[in-house]
Amino acid sequence: MKSQFIVSTLAAAITLSLSTSAIAKDATDKEQAFEQITVIGSQAAINDIPGSATFISEAELQKFEYTDISRVLSSVPGVYVQEEDGYGLRPNIGMRGTGTGRNDKISVMEDGVLVAPAPYSAPAAYYFPTTGRMQAIEVLKGAASVKYGPRTTGGVLNLVSRSLPTEGSTGLVNAELGSDGFYKGHAYFGKKKNNAAGLIEVFSYGADGFKELPVGSDNTGFEKNDVLLKFGFDFGENEAHNLEMKIKYSDERSDETYMGLTDADYKASPYRRYAASQEDEMNTQHNAYQLNYAYRFGDGYEFLATAYLNDFHRNWYKASKVGVSDLEKYSDFEANPTSEGIEGIGVKANNRNYQAKGIQSELHIPAGDHYITVGVRYHEDEMDRFQWQDEYTLNQDLSMTLTSQGAPGSDSNRFDSAKATTLFVQDQWTLDALVISAGLRYEDITISREEWSKSDPKRENGLTKDISNDTEILVPSLGATYTVNDNLTLLAGIQQGYAPAAPGNADQQEEESLNIELGGRYDYAGFNGEVIYFNSDYDNMHGNCTAAIGCSDDNIGDQYNYGEVSVEGFELSAGRTFATDSAAFPVRLTYTYTDSTFENDFESGLWGQVNKGDAMPYVPENQVALSFGAEFSSLVFDTQMRYVSDSHANLSPTGLNAIDSRVVWDLAAKYLIDDNQKVYLTVDNLFDKTYIANRANGGIQPGKPRTLQLGYSYAF
Repeated sequence: MKSQFIVSTLAAAITLSLSTSAIAKDATDKEQAFEQITVIGSQAAINDIPGSATFISEAELQKFEYTDISRVLSSVPGVYVQEEDGYGLRPNIGMRGTGTGRNDKISVMEDGVLVAPAPYSAPAAYYFPTTGRMQAIEVLKGAASVKYGPRTTGGVLNLVSRSLPTEGSTGLVNAELGSDGFYKGHAYFGKKKNNAAGLIEVFSYGADGFKELPVGSDNTGFEKNDVLLKFGFDFGENEAHNLEMKIKYSDERSDETYMGLTDADYKASPYRRYAASQEDEMNTQHNAYQLNYAYRFGDGYEFLATAYLNDFHRNWYKASKVGVSDLEKYSDFEANPTSEGIEGIGVKANNRNYQAKGIQSELHIPAGDHYITVGVRYHEDEMDRFQWQDEYTLNQDLSMTLTSQGAPGSDSNRFDSAKATTLFVQDQWTLDALVISAGLRYEDITISREEWSKSDPKRENGLTKDISNDTEILVPSLGATYTVNDNLTLLAGIQQGYAPAAPGNADQQEEESLNIELGGRYDYAGFNGEVIYFNSDYDNMHGNCTAAIGCSDDNIGDQYNYGEVSVEGFELSAGRTFATDSAAFPVRLTYTYTDSTFENDFESGLWGQVNKGDAMPYVPENQVALSFGAEFSSLVFDTQMRYVSDSHANLSPTGLNAIDSRVVWDLAAKYLIDDNQKVYLTVDNLFDKTYIANRANGGIQPGKPRTLQLGYSYAF
């Protein structure tokens, strides 16, 4: 370990951190588990937040038993999800018009820790936590999200893992089978005895896939395994100290591809896959270690510290030529295969290793009408790209033969890294019904890229590129809530949006914006919800070059500057539960309107020619989610409808309105055998809607068709 990292770690341990959270202020509250690090904490805590906030509880997550984060977030206002594989393995999530490419414009965390494999040096990466094992999911947008960074424009997505039990034993066994060979096994057991607690959780799921290859017995699905261990110990007078360790392991093998379909083939057979993609396979392994310490002292004082280490390896072995002309060639060959075959099909090993590590701490100081939070984080991350490409021939019988094997490192041979020191201070000032929250975030960031010749796999002959960018930034925020009465709370916020330049940004220009929001929350006569107007005015917007959005192989990892962009809209949510003596009928509606506009003309390396007035790709103008249920003594039904309006994948003439509007329904039914057992049936895409999920690389990737899952759960 480098001496600078050790010194900074020790310094950070005695101050405070930027990304842990809303633990209750009352030192006598034994209901709150010290180790459960959140950004919101509960549904009740939302009224105190000067910004848009959504808390999805475990009960809500269990309604549809979703394992796909895309479906979970589809009902959250102000959030956009671009599907890719149909199972949510590699989601593309954006907030308030940021764009959706590989979650690179938002801060994604698990238990308050940045979870992207390299959140500073390679924000557009390919790991996402296993949604099905989460206990809660939190979404925070607006002025309150500036605390978490490093990207402060869109918002924060925090996934909360299962907490340690606070007393006795708790456990679950859940098994599920479904369409296309889908299976899920989920179990956990936790126990607290005296001052110690432990938890083990296992989550395994997979499927054969819903797409079809024309050759062999290869499936188009996946297998993913996830194991979580937690240990905690309370000690000291009144158990004021808490220490908790979290260890997580996951692996994945998925037969997935970037290769989409031509328009003609999609219309004829939307779930077809070309034979040229038969070798495509993603393999990943993720190891995470987290140590949390909490100390409550005095009258409401709290000190929190977290050390973390995340290691992630991925190798996506996939066909590298998947543009429109390549797809047409593969399609024509399958229609009339010849003895010559198609030679020279490159299959690239997109082999990369990532590491992120750091320490963050946070101090909560009650001071009369003020509640002050001070924090610091020191973070390091890196991405090592060591890639190669093999050559295949597609034969007349549609099998593929390896003809030449590439040397490791001969396609990409570079190392990106980042070091960041972050300081944060926030003052929450209560003046009767008015609560003012003012925050200031400071970041000192160094981002570097080292590159070697592709013919130098041992990296012995010196660097061909060595660049580094140092940035210091102050990011202020100001928010307020005003409680008009027991039924209505008004809110307002203003913040600076910021994102650091990536190593591949030729101009080393940061993303900056001014973000405002105005709105209110209400709870009247059983109705509850919120209405919020938002506006983001970018001086410069980033676009990250990834294969997921169709970027050319030579430019993957680069970052483009798009200049001025304006995004505005409003979010609405409303809900009520109608009850009778024998049943309850919950209803909830969310709506998002977004108007995104480029304010200048330029040639985009991602989207083609951009003209002033063009809307951003993959940002629909309208999104609606409507859910309603019926709850009886032993039977529960839930359904959810999602409407997404037209959008476009790029700004070329053929890309306009290339993603048609769609309406998709999901259904869930449960029979409660007793207080501990239930059987359930879920149906995704109830009416079997065929729709375009995305057009990465110019080809069409379809959304998942109708699938059924039948499960049994025993909890204690």
